[in-house]
Amino acid sequence: MLIRTITTLRNIMEAIHIPRLTQCPEQTQKIEFKTLLKDLKTLTPVQGWLKVAHRGNFLEVSAHAETIVTLTCHRCLQQFNHRLEIEPSELIWLDETADQLDELPLDQDLSMDDLVETLPPHGYFDPESWLYEQLSLEIPQRQLCQQDCAGIEVADEVKNPGIDQRWASLQSLKGKLN
Repeated sequence: MLIRTITTLRNIMEAIHIPRLTQCPEQTQKIEFKTLLKDLKTLTPVQGWLKVAHRGNFLEVSAHAETIVTLTCHRCLQQFNHRLEIEPSELIWLDETADQLDELPLDQDLSMDDLVETLPPHGYFDPESWLYEQLSLEIPQRQLCQQDCAGIEVADEVKNPGIDQRWASLQSLKGKLN
């Protein structure tokens, strides 16, 4: 198995030419990396490994990656660090028509065949984009610094809850007119 180790902090994860994978031992290429992804803001470099295997009419892609991202709590707006650790695997089908963009009407029903990833068999697999997508999917939708986060504390400065303080002068004038 061909192992390419990338230890610099530059973005040098190159696209893999799919036909060249068939020339690798076991038709597999494994990349070990420690890099910064240009579209993902992380506190630490993304590090781990990614393996791409050519299986005839599909690619078998698996990885292990970890990094730390800084998120903003949705309740109290404080920033906090969150560890992302993923071990995704995916089958990407090789299809001659994959590079032809089919614009589907918005109201068309999709079959399960329309929901698979495809690449042209003589094209390229971009490990950086794939890794970015997998890490982005792992970022939590509900971002809380703690499970019991109380949120933003609001000071209660209202003296009389029934009267808006901006109208207090008019309220006192009304009392004098009676």
